[in-house]
Amino acid sequence: MKFIKNLIKEIKKMYDENNIFAKILRKEIPCDKIYEDEFSLFFNDINPKAKIHVLGIPKFPCSNFSEFLKNADNENISSFFRSVELVINKLNIEKNGYRLITNTGQNGGQEVPHFHIHILAGEKIGVLR
Repeated sequence: MKFIKNLIKEIKKMYDENNIFAKILRKEIPCDKIYEDEFSLFFNDINPKAKIHVLGIPKFPCSNFSEFLKNADNENISSFFRSVELVINKLNIEKNGYRLITNTGQNGGQEVPHFHIHILAGEKIGVLR
């Protein structure tokens, strides 16, 4: 357990704690919450790209997908992805379809340096070029 606590301290040194998602997690900035548990938070995007556009963020401090997989424990990882499925079911979008997106780095279009996923649904989502 001491090893994990030290690892989290090291990760936090590299993690930008002033990013907007960190502020939302600390409740410094409000959000339109869809679902929350001890490992994750899902809320409506303030600049939606589809009729349904939900953001899902782990509560674990990580800048991108790779950091999340490398540094979070199995409980954090599995809980986060189970929560994605729970939100999909809660939104009742499985039948008609949805798109999951995560962006990493500048070339990947990542705007906030905290790993997050986008759940897009509610209409036909166009093809990627």
